[in-house]
Amino acid sequence: MRRTFYLILSFLLSFHIYLNAQSIQKFYQINNFKTESGYTINNCKIGYRTFGSISKDSSNVVLYCSWFGGNSEAIGILINKYKFIDTTKYFIIAVDALGNGVSSSISNSDISDSVFYSLSISDMVNANYKLLTEHFGLNRIYAAIGGSMGSMQVLQMAVTYPEFAKKIIAYVATPRLSSSDLLWMATQQNLIESSLNCGMSEREVSRISEILSANFARTPDYVTKDIDRSEFQNYLDSFDKESKKIFTLQNYLTQLKAMMKHDISRDTNESMTEASEKIKAKMFIIVSKSDLLLNPSEAINLANLTSSRLLILDNNCGHLAVSCEIDRVRGEIANFLDE
Repeated sequence: MRRTFYLILSFLLSFHIYLNAQSIQKFYQINNFKTESGYTINNCKIGYRTFGSISKDSSNVVLYCSWFGGNSEAIGILINKYKFIDTTKYFIIAVDALGNGVSSSISNSDISDSVFYSLSISDMVNANYKLLTEHFGLNRIYAAIGGSMGSMQVLQMAVTYPEFAKKIIAYVATPRLSSSDLLWMATQQNLIESSLNCGMSEREVSRISEILSANFARTPDYVTKDIDRSEFQNYLDSFDKESKKIFTLQNYLTQLKAMMKHDISRDTNESMTEASEKIKAKMFIIVSKSDLLLNPSEAINLANLTSSRLLILDNNCGHLAVSCEIDRVRGEIANFLDE
């Protein structure tokens, strides 16, 4: 009996160590990474974490691109806590996008700020591609998935490297920004830059910026129902906190400016039809009908142009619609991956 107990305990400890080893932060260094703007990032580091086991023929690899301000640790929580992708079937490589404070960024580099402020979504895609091809030795992957800014990366990858990913999953997605998207992003940019130039503390600027983001992340209907008037002051006070050490305001601006330049049709004379003709991957596009941050119209148009599977979430959760229907979305993604 005692021997059985120790065998079980040993197995559980080994399994726990295995899971931890799977999700630890790792880095790959790209020497002399060339950006689209012509700059060179020497010793460019790309952060990543892996989940699951790679098959012998490497046919089960899924790239997971991080969202705006997100990182591979947060992706790991989504995978482990919510079982967003089945790690018993797929080997997931979660990548920290350039400028997020984990991979090379203003906050952890002595390179000029202007280099990072010139970064594009394509630069993030090219860095991800180098990680997968040079470090992991892959010449093709099964799928690439990403939400919000992550969706921008996977859609750009589908155009830039059309043969690389067999399947693309883009949620709360857009292939390029609409005027309304650009308006709120330009508002954030001007707010942050003007406030810092006026000498406001990073904590105060972050507080105001996050309040503004919260006003767009959900719908007015959601906020009205979720936040009772009697609790509003407590809700407002929750935005007053220490400024972020990893995703600093400078890193925020880096990724914000990259998103503002995003357009998968920019190399086809802004013709989305021509850009769509480059795409070879089978795609699943998920949008939120009530999204105030990324208008769904451009993604819906791309889905129609490419005859892709399209899921339109119709709830009051805005840009965070997936979190309100996570079981449904998880099931739809699983079905698409398993086809």
